[in-house]
Amino acid sequence: MTTIPKLRLEHVTKGFDVRGSQDRFTAIDDVSIDVAEGEFLVLVGPSGCGKSTLLDLLGGLSIPTSGRILLDGRPVTGPGLDRGIVFQQYALLPWRTARHNIEFGLEAKGLPRSERRERADHYLELVGLSGFGDRYPHELSGGMKQRVAIARSLAFDPEVLLMDEPFAALDAQTRESLQDELLRIWKATGKTIVFITHGIDEAIHLGQRVAVLTSRPGRVKAVVDIDIDRTAADVRSDERFRHHRHHIWSLLHDEVQKARTNERESVHV
Repeated sequence: MTTIPKLRLEHVTKGFDVRGSQDRFTAIDDVSIDVAEGEFLVLVGPSGCGKSTLLDLLGGLSIPTSGRILLDGRPVTGPGLDRGIVFQQYALLPWRTARHNIEFGLEAKGLPRSERRERADHYLELVGLSGFGDRYPHELSGGMKQRVAIARSLAFDPEVLLMDEPFAALDAQTRESLQDELLRIWKATGKTIVFITHGIDEAIHLGQRVAVLTSRPGRVKAVVDIDIDRTAADVRSDERFRHHRHHIWSLLHDEVQKARTNERESVHV
């Protein structure tokens, strides 16, 4: 029996009209990939390759120019509570406490107040923020704010969690700590996660598979299966980790050079 993937992208292309011109800008081109139930897939590529455009499409924030995206075999036609999105910027409501930020999506689902609070407290504990529920965003560190954003996305129990470089603005130590926390949360919840990054180490540390995208227009150049021992004391120094880093760096090197050339040419046009 054939298993239907959790997410399926079929020949997805996204183009944009160029203002004041007859030209058309293609951000991603003919992207096809399946994501299994409970999989952690990471997308990595050079700057400007269309990673965020792809995540907007998965979230239903825009629609493909051609091709289609399926969730559990059904076409994605717009935003929905079956997908949670965590952006690079925390997007927390400053006038709400951490707990009330998490409850925001639950209010839209019409859950009673007592159930909202119970669920919010559960996810505060899951992301390691028990005791911080009454703090406002300005009273939290960057890492804490991003934990609240993750908890908010998980609280309404989406089928898929979409993450757009959520740790990029954080310092290196906080970023590595949150990567470990995210892996723990993923194992605890069994969620399907699609994670976007430009960092090779982050991609390898998190992903079961890493899809490497080309320079603009973004296409899938290769999909790399990651087999590392994440229980090791220093997983990033492991021989298999170094092997994957070199492999993905080799795949990306030419694409980064192409992206830089395209940027220089666009400046001189």
